[in-house]
Amino acid sequence: MSGLRIVRLANFVAPASGGLRTALRELGAGYQAAGHEPVLIIPGRAYSDDTTTQGRVITLPGRTVPGTGGYRVITDRQRLARLLASLAPDRLEISDRTTLRWTGEWARRRRVPAVMVSHESVDGVMATWHLPESLCRRSADWLNRRTAHAYTRVVCTTDWAAREFRRVGATNIVRAPLGVDLVRCRPELHDERLHKELAGDARVLLALCSRLSPEKRPGIALDALAELLRRGVDAALVVAGDGPLRARMVERARAKRLPVTFSGHIGDPADLAVLQATADVVMAPGPAETFGLAAMEALACGTPVVASDRSAVPALLGPAGTVAAGDGRSFADGVQRLLARPEDERRARARARAERFPWSTAVAAFLAALDAPPVATPDSRPHATARAEGGLA
Repeated sequence: MSGLRIVRLANFVAPASGGLRTALRELGAGYQAAGHEPVLIIPGRAYSDDTTTQGRVITLPGRTVPGTGGYRVITDRQRLARLLASLAPDRLEISDRTTLRWTGEWARRRRVPAVMVSHESVDGVMATWHLPESLCRRSADWLNRRTAHAYTRVVCTTDWAAREFRRVGATNIVRAPLGVDLVRCRPELHDERLHKELAGDARVLLALCSRLSPEKRPGIALDALAELLRRGVDAALVVAGDGPLRARMVERARAKRLPVTFSGHIGDPADLAVLQATADVVMAPGPAETFGLAAMEALACGTPVVASDRSAVPALLGPAGTVAAGDGRSFADGVQRLLARPEDERRARARARAERFPWSTAVAAFLAALDAPPVATPDSRPHATARAEGGLA
């Protein structure tokens, strides 16, 4: 049996890093190791076609989305359609339910099984725009109903992510988790000198590892720090990430004299892992996360997480973290709950929880969702199943 050509499309990929880019890279590498031929198509500044460790990566010119800090989208449908036709995919995997939804119909006409991966909650994203709840729900239901109809399957990384599709009666939902690099991210990376450098004289180092954009609600981390300082907690904060809200956050921290270090985008994932392992607590305030890769990386580094109770992250944390409402006071409460635990205990719980989510399990689940069983077995992979009615063919 020969491998399948799995063509993967994604818009809104961060220029240098981010959860979506990480997931695409790890899954592509896993597909290739399983004997398939992954081809990833993403937007960028100019055309390129490269062979990488995650398979073939084709970049098409994409327009920059204003106010997003660099996100691009492929808008030339005709060019993309021609490219898809020339690639003749056996399977199509889409990571964008809005601007690329038309590819579902393209695949149906050519009898190509296609899946859409739900990386964000429409409900959650729209809620950050401060729209009426009834309008958010109606709009999300309309979009999700059309999305479920357009694709053979909808892949959701958590039960939380699947809720909004079940609400509209979708029956083609598949569960497949994402994962974490348990070798790159590990507790032994904790660096006392870096802790001293970032926290100064403060006892507690908090971290926010996030894109600084409205849907991520990064300002809550500043609110939480201010509240902790008011309560007498000796804490400092490091913000790892960039985005359209950075200038506003820097000005606010300066005006309120908050002990915050803005490290900007950390290009080397190994350096980011050191930071995550060095922090005492990581905050994940984003309300629209359907999995939370940054939070899972923190756990793998032995650092507990406070997460928004409106996201999927709390279900992944288990005893390794705690949840908070969408305000600084609640996040401050969460930080204090975690700090009240003995350090060795909280770090051991975090690592143990992350070890339940290796990328090998994620790859197996996604391949099952694609009806693309491995045709090569270079290593031993934990068994994972994808639950859905019927097959893709």
